[in-house]
Amino acid sequence: MSESANDQGADRGLADLRRRMHERLLDSMDFGAAIQMSREQLFVECSGRVQHMLERSGHPLNADVRRRLIREVLDEVFGLGPLEPLFEDDEISDILVNGPDRIFVERLGVLEPAGVRFRDADHLMSIVQRIVRNSGRRLDERSPMVDARLTDGSRVNVIIPPLALDGPQLSIRRFSGVPFDLDRLEKSGAMGPATGELLHAAVSGRLNIVISGGAGVGKTTLLNALSADIGSRERVITIEDAAELQLFGAHVVRLEMRPMNLEGVGEIDARALVRNALRMRPDRIIVGECRGAESFDMLQAMNTGHDGSMTTLHANSAKDAVHRLESMLSMSGFDAPVRILRDYIASAIDLVIHMVRLPDGRRIIEDVSEVVGHDGDRIRLDSLHRFRIAGAVDGRTEGAFEITGTVPGFLERIRARGVELDSAVFETNVRSKEVTT
Repeated sequence: MSESANDQGADRGLADLRRRMHERLLDSMDFGAAIQMSREQLFVECSGRVQHMLERSGHPLNADVRRRLIREVLDEVFGLGPLEPLFEDDEISDILVNGPDRIFVERLGVLEPAGVRFRDADHLMSIVQRIVRNSGRRLDERSPMVDARLTDGSRVNVIIPPLALDGPQLSIRRFSGVPFDLDRLEKSGAMGPATGELLHAAVSGRLNIVISGGAGVGKTTLLNALSADIGSRERVITIEDAAELQLFGAHVVRLEMRPMNLEGVGEIDARALVRNALRMRPDRIIVGECRGAESFDMLQAMNTGHDGSMTTLHANSAKDAVHRLESMLSMSGFDAPVRILRDYIASAIDLVIHMVRLPDGRRIIEDVSEVVGHDGDRIRLDSLHRFRIAGAVDGRTEGAFEITGTVPGFLERIRARGVELDSAVFETNVRSKEVTT
């Protein structure tokens, strides 16, 4: 028999032993007593039981294999099974499960096989159901799509048959345990130093900001980073579909939308939460993502004294972002001529920050533009800072962060709020100080 066949046989043997240990552990547990234990106490108790079972099994396992087996059994009982080790790798930002043996991760912007697998579709479904139950949601044929989150804040989306033709599909978006601030984003190459100075001042000066970009480009990460410049005495209310923001600051009130129940009632959408937030004496309102009718209420908040509010939306460019806002206002029932609609947007938003993922996987701020008004036919944007791609060398995208030379109209306004911003941040003669990435 070949060495490969021996290895496969050993793996099957370990998998079978792990399954038996899992079943015996569940059979031996007193769930009434377990409820009274802390997670740490329960973990220690179960570790001891698995160790005792292994000693009685008569299997001659070395210490490393024994520790691995104990851990895998406990991952099956308490965690996410074979996915659990992936959460120890801080470079992994997404875990994508397309089937029991088709699992991929995004590591540093690049998709690659994860190197782990579930036993079968039933095993995958049991882990999926555990995630959903722990989030207080329900998943079945009547409700085959679920958004949830894990205890560490990771965002989860699950879709199952009959909508998913190839079995349960699980997508997990992970978030760093230590939120990024603007300085850390600058060091990672997401922006140049002048852009960092501009964004510090924009938030401190209470500009209304929209962050745009495609899926997975880092909009939420940037929104978290911007929050570090919100004043400590300001009351911030966040509104999200599935809570994932990790804002800096002590006075943060977090609101989360609620989907309808199986009877088709009980839904609380973003629009209702924005309206309620306006009654909660907010200094700033942050909507995790504008998708539809709530955009009207968000812009209304920005236009009625809640300066410094922020939101994100999906768009292909800064110009596309304001066009999408126009469309969302129309869908919200904002019954007014298009000229008034554009005036409403231009008076509410000060800054659009557009993010992209480069061909080599890195995420950067591609453009920072001021909203300067409209001419009837379109909303006018003036680009202040941007990233210009020069080419690619050995698979790495080369380019530079540039300053356009445009001095924004909001400069005096933020200075009036006591925020100083050196006009050199907008002068083209400091381009040589910018970082090439």
